[in-house]
Amino acid sequence: MYPLLVEHTTPDTGMPAHRAPIHEGPMHSQIPLVGEASAGVIPLGYEHYHAGQIATAISLGALSVGDRLPSEAELATQFGVAVATIRKSLAELREAGLVETHRGRSGGTFVVQVPFPTDEQITQYLSGISIVNFRDFGDERVTISRGIARFAAQRAQKSSLETMRSAAEKLATAAEPSALASRYSKFHTEVAVAAQSPRLLRTQMRLLSEISSLLWSPGGAGLAPDDVYRDHIELVDALTARDVDHAQQVIERHVQDGVYRLIDVKLTLQNHPDVE
Repeated sequence: MYPLLVEHTTPDTGMPAHRAPIHEGPMHSQIPLVGEASAGVIPLGYEHYHAGQIATAISLGALSVGDRLPSEAELATQFGVAVATIRKSLAELREAGLVETHRGRSGGTFVVQVPFPTDEQITQYLSGISIVNFRDFGDERVTISRGIARFAAQRAQKSSLETMRSAAEKLATAAEPSALASRYSKFHTEVAVAAQSPRLLRTQMRLLSEISSLLWSPGGAGLAPDDVYRDHIELVDALTARDVDHAQQVIERHVQDGVYRLIDVKLTLQNHPDVE
């Protein structure tokens, strides 16, 4: 469960990212809010702010394929806007192929796809970002992740540790980049939940919305699932042992590896713009 942010009653369904039976997922009473900095999945952009918020929740694994969104009236109340504004956001998500709306007794708006950029979109985005910005992002994520690791090692309950390990195992079974990015974000979100700090959780969710697709796209860092799985399991083991120093070392190494890979891609694009 994401305290103060979302009521998530069941774990990830494990369904394929491209499509799922619309009646099998749970209904969510709230959408996790992660702040204005992540009103969309980088490098994807959304015309309507609340469409970006919902897309971010899907990309982070807080909403899974097959899940039913709250009603338009409930979303309007949560976001503090008019129902007409929510309808525009949902229409944008339907046009993007992320959700479908069905009428009737068992109807509603259901998640049918995880948002994920094309390789071309990734390349264009990376071309416009400076190495200084990447380094600055890495500094922020290392700092936040080390803090999360410290508090998770001190505060994580047994159930949280089991949830983390389960999330790590699910990433190992994913194949498509969109599923890998979503389950990667899900794991790191669960670690942040275990730290029991809503502020750190919100910040980590924002950072994940900025980096996950870049890490898993073949046009970006192209992380190796086996390597990430080993990092995740090593982190869970350190948290279980209440070993703060080891947990912080693991997460810092892991975050820096992803950032360095992206900087390498950036340098390749910068020095050889004709290479894709």
